[in-house]
Amino acid sequence: MHSLQFPVAGGVLHALRFGTGERIAVAAHGITASAMSFRTVARHLPADWSLVAVDLRGRGGSADLPGPYGMDAHAADLAAVAEQLGAPVALTGQSMGAYAALRAAVRTPHLWSRLVLVDGGLPLPTPAQFDADQLLELTIGPAVARLRETYPSVDAYVDFFRAHPALSGDWNDDMDAYVRYDAVGEPGAVRSRTSAEAVYADGRDLLVHAASFGADLLGLTMPATLLHAPRGMFGQEPGLLPQPVVDHWAASAPNLAAELVADTNHYTVLMTDRPAALIADRLTTPA
Repeated sequence: MHSLQFPVAGGVLHALRFGTGERIAVAAHGITASAMSFRTVARHLPADWSLVAVDLRGRGGSADLPGPYGMDAHAADLAAVAEQLGAPVALTGQSMGAYAALRAAVRTPHLWSRLVLVDGGLPLPTPAQFDADQLLELTIGPAVARLRETYPSVDAYVDFFRAHPALSGDWNDDMDAYVRYDAVGEPGAVRSRTSAEAVYADGRDLLVHAASFGADLLGLTMPATLLHAPRGMFGQEPGLLPQPVVDHWAASAPNLAAELVADTNHYTVLMTDRPAALIADRLTTPA
């Protein structure tokens, strides 16, 4: 693994490259995550492939890269990375990263050879009339609260994650590395390096402009695979993408195929070996 930097609007986007193969896949992570969340997937790639996982602006090594945020901005960053790597390349995204990847695939289809969405990318159901700020607090408020907490040490930050109900039963070295990569600060004041401002802006975009992702799905011109989990962010049923929503879009979007990844939740679908091997296969095997 080594670090890469890509010039983008407003500064430099940081990324991690896993592997040395000439064939390349680009990966986009979730709303409070980082490039390190794709470490498990990278390990399962064929030897002739490399995975370039970006730290989206406001996260990881790109934490200081300023807004504007939102899926349009993230999609433009992904396109800039693909152009600098030598397109076309494969593309994947998990959770919020799936929405950014979907937007990039629709806006710049010539840059991508295939698309794999992981537990994201479908319009999230919202009430007919809703207050965006109130809904944001209900959906991402707990995550943002965690970003504002400090911890006595990196090990204490790891312990906090290890106790998470969606992770505790499947804890592994990749999750440990993911948390340590996110931790910054001196002893006594260790915290996440994810920007709360970026999380709120991106969360608002996902909720307020939910219908736009339906238009993206209908506008796909390349085959895309959605791999989704039956359990959600706290290890509970239903998943982030309820089965009726998945069924609707699998039937409505001609280029979308959906696969349920049994016995996974929103995090383990990406960061444990069996589903990560499936993601790697779908990402590197022609449709």
